[in-house]
Amino acid sequence: MKDILTAPFITEICKLTDNLYRLGWDERNGGNISYIVPETQVADYLDTKKAVAKIPMSFDGTALAGKIFVVTGTGKYFKNVSGAPGINLGVVRVAEDGKGLDLLWGYEDGGRPTSELPAHLMTHIERLKADPEHRVVIHTHPTNTIAMTFVHELDERAFTRTLWQMCTECLVVFPDGVSVLPWMLCGNEEIGRVTAEKMKEFRVVVWAQHGIFGTGRDLDETFGLIETVEKAAEIFIKIMHMPVKQTITDENLRILAKAFGITPRAGYLD
Repeated sequence: MKDILTAPFITEICKLTDNLYRLGWDERNGGNISYIVPETQVADYLDTKKAVAKIPMSFDGTALAGKIFVVTGTGKYFKNVSGAPGINLGVVRVAEDGKGLDLLWGYEDGGRPTSELPAHLMTHIERLKADPEHRVVIHTHPTNTIAMTFVHELDERAFTRTLWQMCTECLVVFPDGVSVLPWMLCGNEEIGRVTAEKMKEFRVVVWAQHGIFGTGRDLDETFGLIETVEKAAEIFIKIMHMPVKQTITDENLRILAKAFGITPRAGYLD
């Protein structure tokens, strides 16, 4: 078999975690990633029928039974992933009964998947219903997006409209808008359930005073989605205390939508 450290699903996550740490979005052990990888790809690097350990799970993962994920470890620092992927990452398969995980590789120091795993799995379930090609969930702490949740109303329509008005590409990248949740306790199933409910209609959920849950078909697309939200939030934070003399109008947004063949979320344009 090939060396798993050369597998694209490992090397790409290593590059991404390096980048997220460099951007300052994932301080200490902040942030987590889960990535569905087809078994046909994993089989080139691992014996997918052989579990090196069993990891119990309180969440009912029956809807994802048999699916294989690469998941960042709980308490792990993104800055350390590329230097020691075998410790900071794990390749796991959801058990057929949905009650646990089969560890196929990783967590070599006895670690476990991120404590946000229930939120990830619930989100994967809903996004797969909405888009069968969905593969990725990234949770990160982009600075300006978090800052925006302190000074902007948390109404989803208003929040989305402000972001759309900050940068021309925003409507093109997330015409479905962004969802926003008020502050909630993290690391439990309740925030996972609420987030997953929002993910039925959105690809991005902002957790007020905490961070972002972003989803997509691959790592680049998902990062790019979050990156675009964060750029718009940064512009907002930089100009919010200044008198605004011009903006992107709703008519501008309609022209943009027509030019790119996209449909803005219904009811979000005046």
